[in-house]
Amino acid sequence: MKITFTGKQDKLTASQERKLALAFGRLSKHLDRRGEKVAQVILSTERHLKHAEVRMNYYGHSIIGQGADSDQFTSMMDAVGNIEKQVLKNREKWREGKRETPSRAARMRGVSPLMEEMVPREPSKGAKPDRVVRASARTNGKPMTFDEAMLAIEDGKDYVVYRDTDSDQVRVLIKRSDGKVDLVEA
Repeated sequence: MKITFTGKQDKLTASQERKLALAFGRLSKHLDRRGEKVAQVILSTERHLKHAEVRMNYYGHSIIGQGADSDQFTSMMDAVGNIEKQVLKNREKWREGKRETPSRAARMRGVSPLMEEMVPREPSKGAKPDRVVRASARTNGKPMTFDEAMLAIEDGKDYVVYRDTDSDQVRVLIKRSDGKVDLVEA
């Protein structure tokens, strides 16, 4: 993320610069999906107040976050926080506007999708699988919860192999052709 400052900037300490860089880093995780974004920080002073305004483009429209405080660093952090709130709100609106799937509706109600959708199916005799996918039980990264694995499988994957955080067991989520999900516990 490219950050340009306009106006008179007070000298920041090293820890304040790190905190500001971390705040912009969190923001860039949400925004830098389609190339690098540019943030313009406009600083101004009015009597005893230091104003900070952060402007960015987000999917075709501009987002403006403002902050005012007696300290310039605090006003910049408030402005970045306001931008982050707006981005998260817009992403949530986009997600809500998408078509409801049974697993998403169950998750929004707080019901486990396993309880609502997962009905054991009887394998047909003599049926062979269309393809066999060999997956390693070792996962690259940290253990996941069931909800994190469901989010991963919604990204278009046919299956997710993960290690459960509570039981430390290897589990596999498999998306069926009818859209439902099977859970295999090892």
